[in-house]
Amino acid sequence: MEMPKPTEAHRNLDRFDGNWIGKEKLSPSPWDPKGGTAVGRCHNRVAAGGFVLVHDYEQERNGAVGFCGHGVFSYDGVEKCYLLHWWDSMGFGINVFRGQLEGHTLQLLCQLPQGSSRGTWEFVDDRHYRFLMEVSPDGQQWMTMIEGDYVREN
Repeated sequence: MEMPKPTEAHRNLDRFDGNWIGKEKLSPSPWDPKGGTAVGRCHNRVAAGGFVLVHDYEQERNGAVGFCGHGVFSYDGVEKCYLLHWWDSMGFGINVFRGQLEGHTLQLLCQLPQGSSRGTWEFVDDRHYRFLMEVSPDGQQWMTMIEGDYVREN
């Protein structure tokens, strides 16, 4: 039997591969009442024979990393959706985001009892993407948490 090979849906995640840096705008929130600006860095690599993308993230403010996270992006051929399994320095445990890629925009949603989170990655070109993280207590009214504008470093 021949080993499975990544599909086009899996290869769509390759556009994240590499090192990225971006300016971020953080909206006021319970975790950050004033909001502000930060520098975001993402170190991504294709793994598991091309079936997943490993994502490591750091957010630097005032010269120090204050928030970091680790994610694994994948495509589920059974559910026909993209997944992001996410852990971060908030310590709440795993968050699982699900969604679709439409054109150059990947949008993933995580629904938890305490509320929902929605991440949107819009690829401007091969070297530039915009990111938006929103939260909602009810899945209807969304509030921006982070807006980022990233460029590929390598």
